[in-house]
Amino acid sequence: MLYSTGASSSSGGGKVIGFIGLGQMGFNMARHLRAKSNAEFIVYDVNHHAMELFQAESGKGVDLASSPAELASRSSVIVTVLPESAHVKEAYLGESGIIKGVRQGALCIDSSTIDTSVSTDVSRQIIAVGARAVDAPISGGIMGAKAATLTFMVGSQTDNDFEQARAHLLHMGKNVVRCGDLGAGQAAKICNNLLLAISMIGTAEAMNLGVQLGLDPKILASIVNTSSGRCWSSDTANPVPDVIATAPSTNSYNDGFKSRLMLKDLGLVSNAAKDSKTPLMLGALAENIYRHLSNDSALAEKDFSVVYQWLAGKRP
Repeated sequence: MLYSTGASSSSGGGKVIGFIGLGQMGFNMARHLRAKSNAEFIVYDVNHHAMELFQAESGKGVDLASSPAELASRSSVIVTVLPESAHVKEAYLGESGIIKGVRQGALCIDSSTIDTSVSTDVSRQIIAVGARAVDAPISGGIMGAKAATLTFMVGSQTDNDFEQARAHLLHMGKNVVRCGDLGAGQAAKICNNLLLAISMIGTAEAMNLGVQLGLDPKILASIVNTSSGRCWSSDTANPVPDVIATAPSTNSYNDGFKSRLMLKDLGLVSNAAKDSKTPLMLGALAENIYRHLSNDSALAEKDFSVVYQWLAGKRP
């Protein structure tokens, strides 16, 4: 294991990219960013094994930081991909957080999906100490992270911040859209995931009904996918096993977007709706469904399309 001491060449004036969060999404995103960037690379994760694995895979030019603060002190660009609001607050604002070491003018890109108010507050605190910040949550899942086909929804204070972030994000995805000011990226992401949850539940319910009525699920899916019911949940991530070869459902609902994370995102939707006094009917029902589903610890760790099995009263 190589931990940086601040004495390596990356402490000089060249472009250095720091990446925090090497989970299933982050690891694959960092892999592409590292391969396509002409820059030295520093990573940090609370899981030391994930850092060691990334360094071993990437070879020379990758250092391991001992803390977010140390990573920030050596980076001109910082990308974070973390599970929840609390993790983002700790990474940025904690005792050994980014804010303790961030360089003047450094660009911080947070691609976590978190509460919009937390995102905006963290960004403003980073800006207050002389750095720059954008929120850039992701759509596309693990498959998109592996293939570098992600969509990034960006909130930024200036056009220049967006353009600089965009150049890095395009190494990890294919669509980068500026949604507005700080926090707008998070707002767009939770609206997208609200619709995603509802459409997955609807697809699962329709497919289950068809199967119960004696239809072949592949035939039903082919009809839906050439008709007005077509959606991503039906034509790319169909919840019925073996309908789509690359869908998580065909792989025992593994390697996808976990149900407990969908529940987390629906909680963010609920918070935003309360703050903006926006009624949620289907959203509240979707949150309730994923809450009940996630009470089963095994299902909670499966891809959120496992709602098909839950509605059918089965277990994968």
